[in-house]
Amino acid sequence: MQIDLSGHTALVTGANRNTGEIIATRLAQAGARVIVHGNEEDESAAQVAAGLNGAAAVTGDIATEDGCRSVLAQLEQAAPGLDILVNNYGTASFARWEDADSAAWIDMYEKNVLSVARLVQGLLPRMRERGWGRIVNLGTIGSHRPGHIMPHYYAAKGALATLGVSLAQALRNTGITVNTVSPGLIHTPDLEAGYRARARKKGWGDDWEDIVRHIVDEEFPNPCGRLATREEVADLVLFLCSANAGFINGQNIRVDGGAIAYV
Repeated sequence: MQIDLSGHTALVTGANRNTGEIIATRLAQAGARVIVHGNEEDESAAQVAAGLNGAAAVTGDIATEDGCRSVLAQLEQAAPGLDILVNNYGTASFARWEDADSAAWIDMYEKNVLSVARLVQGLLPRMRERGWGRIVNLGTIGSHRPGHIMPHYYAAKGALATLGVSLAQALRNTGITVNTVSPGLIHTPDLEAGYRARARKKGWGDDWEDIVRHIVDEEFPNPCGRLATREEVADLVLFLCSANAGFINGQNIRVDGGAIAYV
C-alpha cells in the first residue's frame, strides 16, 4: 500500500525526540511537509527539522496558554496550509493516590489534555477551510486499563481519549477525522535507560533481551512477548493521516501486542 501525503502539511508536537521524531520522519518520507515542534526553547526541534526535506521547526511550551499562543503564531508564518495535526506531546509523572496533590493533577491535565485542546481550537479554522484534515492524538493503553499508581496521569489520558470522540462528533461532514493511538510500552532510549537501571537493582542482568523478557513476564505481559518499536507506532499514525484511513474516525486504537484482551 502506497501512502502519498504530498501537498499536505503536518505539525507533530514533541517531535524533537523519541517517538515524535520517528512519526515526523515517517510523515516526511510519505511526502508531507512537516513542522517539528519542541516544547523546550533549544535547538533540538531545529536539528530534527534540518534532517527532513522541507521541514521547519517551532518551539513553545504548549502546556501553557502563552506557549501555545506562541506556537500558533509561529505556525501562521511557517505553515498556513496545515491540515494534519499529530498531538504526540504528553508526559507522565510518578505519584500515588496518597501523594498526588491538586497541583500534580492539574499539571497532568495541562500537559496531556489542554495542550491538545488549545492547538485544536487554534488550527481548526484552517482545516475547515481546506475541507480535509487529520487529527491524531497519542494516548496510552492506560486509558483502557488504568493502573493503581499515577492516577492523575491515567485520568488525563482517559480525558484525552474522550476528547477525541467528542471532537470527531463535532467535526461531522467536514472531511476531518480524529483518532487516538494508544500504545503500551514503547522501546525508546529513555525507557531502555530506565529499565537498565531497574534491572541492576533487581538482578536481571545487563543483556537487553533478558531484561525485556523480565519486563514482559512481570510488568507488561502480552502475546507478542516484546515491546513496541517506535516505528510500529509511527506507521499506524502515518496510516491514520492518509486518505486510505478516511473512514476510520473517533477511534481509540491500541498498539499493545494484545496485552489488553477484550473484544
